[in-house]
Amino acid sequence: MTKQNLLIGLIGVVVLLFVLGASPLFVVDITQTAIVVQLGKPQRNITEPGLKVKMPFIEEVTYFDKRLLDYDSSAQDVITQDKKTILIDNFAKWRITDPLKVYQAFQTQRGALRRLDDIIYSELRVELGRHDLSEIVSKTRSEIMAVVTQRANEKAKAYGIEVQDVRIKRADLPEQNEKAVFARMQAERERQAKQYRAEGAEEAQKIRSEAEKDREIILAEAYKTSEELRGEGDAKAFKIYATAYRQDPKFFEFTRSMEAYKKSFSGNSTVVMTPDSEFFKYLRQR
Repeated sequence: MTKQNLLIGLIGVVVLLFVLGASPLFVVDITQTAIVVQLGKPQRNITEPGLKVKMPFIEEVTYFDKRLLDYDSSAQDVITQDKKTILIDNFAKWRITDPLKVYQAFQTQRGALRRLDDIIYSELRVELGRHDLSEIVSKTRSEIMAVVTQRANEKAKAYGIEVQDVRIKRADLPEQNEKAVFARMQAERERQAKQYRAEGAEEAQKIRSEAEKDREIILAEAYKTSEELRGEGDAKAFKIYATAYRQDPKFFEFTRSMEAYKKSFSGNSTVVMTPDSEFFKYLRQR
């Protein structure tokens, strides 16, 4: 066999290997690492990019992404410390730091992602179970997620995975709970409204009572003042009459009689008396 025939034969073998998918060459991208496996056992961990060589049919290559990856889980139920069920939709940032450990534990990157899902959900369930719903929704969410990130990262390290951040994208109540919570909120608002109305009516009654009491006090004070003034006026009048009487009793008596005539005979008054009555004494005189 000539060298030319030998070369043609080698080229044919190489072409046949390519056709069968058993190329001895493979490429590692700059964003990847690769594990060369021989009969199920890892042989080489390739971290540098470029064209690499393997043994056809004997060695296989498993690729892993070495970039920072996104993990977005499906929404799952979690029970809080105050026994509320909430629907948590979370996401995380993670990367593969040791492809060999990942291969030994899960064989593929997809298997590592499934395990990461279990770890994060477990830590979320434990940590959220230590807090009330109000804390999770508004008060201490960032602190809670920092704790979950730290604990999830500690567990994931054993598998060659680094968890950099875990966040809650959305926290909702299950549909059946939403209706119950809405009904409770409505009942609570109605109870508060009734309480406010009752307190308002009580306060209004107090104000009316105080106003009525002040009115009675003011009227009593006014009546007292008027009686005092009337008494003082009567006393002064009696004093003036007494002084006038002492100065000229006959003139005083005459004046008083004239006033009595004026009051008695004004308008359509009718007076029934005998002609010789003392009342007409001054009318009989010339």
